[in-house]
Amino acid sequence: MTLAFSPCPNDTFIFDALVNGKIETGGMNFSVSLEDVQTLNEWALEGRMDCTKISYGVLPLITGQYTLLDSGGALGTGVGPLLIAKKPIPLPDISNLRIAIPGKNTTAHLLFSMAFPEAKNKSFMVFHEIEQAVLNGSVDAGVIIHENRFTYQQKGLHKLIDLGDYWEHQLHCPVPLGGIVVKKSIPVETREKLQELIRNSIRYSWSNYPELSEYIRCNAQEMSEDVMRQHINLYVNDYSLSLGSAGRRAVDQLLEIYNRISN
Repeated sequence: MTLAFSPCPNDTFIFDALVNGKIETGGMNFSVSLEDVQTLNEWALEGRMDCTKISYGVLPLITGQYTLLDSGGALGTGVGPLLIAKKPIPLPDISNLRIAIPGKNTTAHLLFSMAFPEAKNKSFMVFHEIEQAVLNGSVDAGVIIHENRFTYQQKGLHKLIDLGDYWEHQLHCPVPLGGIVVKKSIPVETREKLQELIRNSIRYSWSNYPELSEYIRCNAQEMSEDVMRQHINLYVNDYSLSLGSAGRRAVDQLLEIYNRISN
C-alpha cells in the first residue's frame, strides 16, 4: 500500500511504529512518501496514493475517491493556525492586506477565509516560508501552522488573531486540521485493519514517550527536541485515536463551511 504523510513530528510519531516494523502489521506492507502538506493535498486531488494525510480543507474535493479514516488525524482545541505580522494591525484592516497562506487547499486557508471573507490578496506558500515572507515585507501578514506556532515570537512577530479560537467560539467544536484518507477502491476490511494498525502505532509511540525515536528526530530537520515535543503534545491526542462524535461533528461543520464559502 502506498502511504504518504508529512515529516512533521506529530505525523512521524503516529506512523513510526507502523512503517518501521515496530508493531505486527498482519502482512500489510507500505511504500512510504514524506512530503509537505500542500504536496500531499495535491497528490490526493490526483488520486496518487492509496492512503494519505491531508488537510481537512481539501476533503470536500476528494470525497468521490477517498474515505476518511477514524484514526491518525489532528483535531483539537487550542491547535489552530495563527495570523501573525511584524507589528500589531487592527483586525478590520486585514482584508486590505497582502496575506501569506500555507497552501490553497489547506484547513488554514479555509479558517482564514471564514474569518476574513473579504480578503482577496493572498499568496500561497509552503508553510515554513511564511515567517520569512512576513519579516522581509513581501507580505503584510501570514497564517502560520505547525512548529512556527512555537517560534514566531522569538523572531519579534506579533499574533493578530488565533484562527482556531475564532473557529471554536463560532462553532463550539474542535478544530479539524488534518485527517487520514484511504481510497474507496480498497476493501472495507483492509481499511478497518489499517485504521486499527494506526491506533496501535500511536499507542506504541505513547508507551515510549517522551523518548523521541530516531525516525522522528531525523525527519524534524533543525527543530529542537523541545519544539518536537510541543508539536506532538499539541497535535496528537484522543482525536488521533478516534474522531468520536465531537470529531465527526467538527468535520461535518467544516464541510458545511466549505460549501458556504465556495458557493
